[in-house]
Amino acid sequence: MVTIKVEPLTALVAEIFAGVGSSMEEGQRVASSLVGANLAGHDSHGVIRVPRYVAWVESGDIVPNQTVQRLIDTSSFAVLDGRYGFGQSVAPQAVAIGMEKAKAAGLAAIALKDAGHIGRVGEWAEMAAAEKLVSVHFVNASGSVLVAPFGGVERRISTAPFCVGVPRQGEEPVVLDFATSLVAEGKVMVASQGGKKLPDGALIGPEGKLSTDPALLYGPHTPEGPRDHSKGEGAIRAFGEHKGSGLALICELLGGALTGTGATRPERGRFANGMFAIYINPSRFDPEHYFDGEIGRYLGYIKETRPAAGVEEVLVPGEPERRMKAERMKNGIPLTDDTWASISSAARHVGLSDARVAEACPSR
Repeated sequence: MVTIKVEPLTALVAEIFAGVGSSMEEGQRVASSLVGANLAGHDSHGVIRVPRYVAWVESGDIVPNQTVQRLIDTSSFAVLDGRYGFGQSVAPQAVAIGMEKAKAAGLAAIALKDAGHIGRVGEWAEMAAAEKLVSVHFVNASGSVLVAPFGGVERRISTAPFCVGVPRQGEEPVVLDFATSLVAEGKVMVASQGGKKLPDGALIGPEGKLSTDPALLYGPHTPEGPRDHSKGEGAIRAFGEHKGSGLALICELLGGALTGTGATRPERGRFANGMFAIYINPSRFDPEHYFDGEIGRYLGYIKETRPAAGVEEVLVPGEPERRMKAERMKNGIPLTDDTWASISSAARHVGLSDARVAEACPSR
């Protein structure tokens, strides 16, 4: 393992994206988002993604420096085309439009189609919560067929994230954010690079045998080499048996079909995220200001429950991420050797020198 401080890691990643055509502003934004995922403990959506993003730009699957196109625009909803821009550019643009409409009308819905990988969806819920808005996000990943539906062994669904953010007055928001697969594909990538092992039964093979071996998803691979899930014969399982599989289906229908991105299918080829998001202005629904006080009461009631054996404390959504961020801001972000090697290789690939790479990780 290597541990790298936040600032030098962010600066290096920003330069890598500038090296493939992003403006320095966009490079910084994408880098901050990826490092932010690491800070939250979601390494699957962090800087491990850098080599894949670089490859997507070079193949034309991601187009740098894009602005969303408004296909339909009314006072309460909009349909936006992300034009295959970096998700970290077009997703916050979509959120900003949704927030503006919700502040004015009390309620808004935004359909974002054909965005590049939008990263940790919780970041966009946090963005809305910072403006005192509730948000609900249904996301799909069209062209990324990875997950077997409940009762099946063949891939039919993307990891189909679902997220809800709830603001609090003077307190950190409640943010529920998860892939509807048993593990995110990025966690399989992390495991394939020497990181945290997958939970038992995370993957399923073509004969129905459960496994934790990333090669089942990616096929044979080298530590520094690319991860291509089209080479594997197995699938990730949906979480929660039929319940998670059902929620994944809804994410495909709303995040994919309704946005115009399309529910995932193998013949699509080009990867895109679709996101259908609803924004709610509590101040318009709750003129008597009951909402926030009741949130505080209920969260306290939840946390006061007696922990089960082996559990130190009952946590609510968002607490683990905040604690991890505080620890990693202080001590740095741990990366496996394979992950750091792949990022270093990407940096050299776009023209950064060995000396520049070494600056970010002086212990190496």
